[in-house]
Amino acid sequence: MQKNVLGSLAFIFLSLVSLSAQEIEKIPLPEPQRTGGMPLLEALNNRQSQRNYSSQALDEQVISSLLWAAYGINREDGRRTAPSAVNWQPFDLYLIMADGWYVYEPREHALLKMGNQDLRKHAGSQDFVSAAPLNLIFVSDYDRMTGADPEILEYNSGRDVGFISQNVYLFCASEGLATVVRGLIDKDALREVLRLRPSQHAVLGQTVGYPGQ
Repeated sequence: MQKNVLGSLAFIFLSLVSLSAQEIEKIPLPEPQRTGGMPLLEALNNRQSQRNYSSQALDEQVISSLLWAAYGINREDGRRTAPSAVNWQPFDLYLIMADGWYVYEPREHALLKMGNQDLRKHAGSQDFVSAAPLNLIFVSDYDRMTGADPEILEYNSGRDVGFISQNVYLFCASEGLATVVRGLIDKDALREVLRLRPSQHAVLGQTVGYPGQ
């Protein structure tokens, strides 16, 4: 068990080094909202998929709380708001917005800006995707799942991303935001434009914004 944990930490460190080598700016996020909000049962009652979005941008506070709710650190040992088998934590959250694209760095609760291009047209095939203010792309790094049999890497990724995307749904329900999870993503195109390493795999997309009229 200790060997697996040390191996996981080594892969996470190497992944962060690789990301840092590409970033053009590090943007600290404000402290996320960790208390209050809508009661859980009300949020579950209001949870829904929406495909009509306002073009209004999300402010940094909303993005900060959204990312923490999705996959942020909620304990001193570095564990997250979403469970992960063997605590592999294989996912990186990529944010695609009008002013560029970013990677969430949960240990510093910051955004790593990776480019200035508007890549929203690559974030999904539906018309609303390229006009919405934020598209999340959930990217699994198979190298972090040390010791896993190759045939269960995809299964583990699919299971874990379900937890993360549901956290996004519940946050959006609580805050009056619109969201929808999307399996229709061009994984090959995303691999190219996001400059993913061979071990990284785009698994799912999720659009977030204010509801449209």
